[in-house]
Amino acid sequence: MESTKQKSYVLPIAMMFALFAMISFVTGLPQPFGAIVQNEFGASNFEATLGFFANFIAYAFMGIPAGMLLQKIGYKKTALIAIIVGFVGVGIQVLSSKMGFATYVAGAFVSGFSMCMLNTVVNPMLNTLGGGGKKGNQLIQMGGSLNSVSATIVPVLVGYLMGTVVEERTIEKALPALYIAMAIFAIAFLVLFFMSIPEPSLAKAKNVKNEHSPLSFRHFKFGAIAIFVYVGIEVGIPHFAGLFMMTPEAGGGLAIDSTIAGSVVGTYWFLMLIGRLVGASLGGKFTSKAMLTLASSVGILFIILAFVCPITTLVSMPVFKSDISFGTAQVPISIMFMALCGLCTSIMWGGIFNLAVEGLGKYTEAASGIFMVLVCGGGILPLIQGQIADMSGFMTSYAVILIALAYLLFYALVGCKNVNKDIPVE
Repeated sequence: MESTKQKSYVLPIAMMFALFAMISFVTGLPQPFGAIVQNEFGASNFEATLGFFANFIAYAFMGIPAGMLLQKIGYKKTALIAIIVGFVGVGIQVLSSKMGFATYVAGAFVSGFSMCMLNTVVNPMLNTLGGGGKKGNQLIQMGGSLNSVSATIVPVLVGYLMGTVVEERTIEKALPALYIAMAIFAIAFLVLFFMSIPEPSLAKAKNVKNEHSPLSFRHFKFGAIAIFVYVGIEVGIPHFAGLFMMTPEAGGGLAIDSTIAGSVVGTYWFLMLIGRLVGASLGGKFTSKAMLTLASSVGILFIILAFVCPITTLVSMPVFKSDISFGTAQVPISIMFMALCGLCTSIMWGGIFNLAVEGLGKYTEAASGIFMVLVCGGGILPLIQGQIADMSGFMTSYAVILIALAYLLFYALVGCKNVNKDIPVE
């Protein structure tokens, strides 16, 4: 009987994996588009980060409503609404090729509402289907692997579409990437519409008034802050590495052509894929606490090495190229250490989410909504980093990343402990 029940979860898990991939594809678009808007609209480093800011600040508005939607209408309907909103958001970005920078930012903002709702669905769903604990973390890591595949493709694809001529970096040339995103949304909607998935939140009593909330748990509050800084780290490292490489020397950059820069940034996301595959295979053996401790510690080491190594020292770095092959590129050793951080950020999301909702029981769905609010860190921290880059240079801006990684290490060592086990969660 148990085996039959497990088999019925194969399709829901596969659908959650597909949605996980869609999240990173759309969320990753502002990274290569940052270089495009700098050329096409004359945007500064700060303004080139507004696409990320708009995308992630939408989480601050939609996180709580998304959690409420999940509780009231369930996983499937929430995901279907999210897919429609995502299709519209990417469509608005398509229009920005004719209507300008403000339209591009507006499209990123609308897309952010969609990504928030999808994240609210896929994380608790995979954690629940995995039974929480190590297995729940393992399933999230496996979904994260597909997330990384999409994230790897985006900068490589858009870098290839832009070409090597700076003056030809325009949104119009990158439109095929947006059309692909819209097509995937349309297919995902049709598949999910005809699919049946478990609805654990709808199976619970709807009119029960709870005496507590997810914010009654200290480890959840610290975890929500951890996800805020984590998303800022995940976005900030490759985004500013890409801008650093593609910005002309007169603007404080390295003047590396966009194809190579896109390959390096794509390699960061490819390393996240490798890390998540390893994390998925080891997730059933090692705790999320141990994995997050190791990842944050190594990340701190890589960023320190990026600071202390001379930017003039070049290395032949293996990269994932636009023709879906591997090669090498001559890049500063500091850039290589930034790209290597992809191995560390790979397992952080699943580990933080798993630790933050552990022991929450009936508060898990509401916690997922609150959790998503704090994902706005992916827009706020890079915005701060962009301002510092404009004032003091790209390398100095990575102090933001170092501080954020230090907080994650604190959460892994101290902040993740559940000290509120006396609160009823059934």
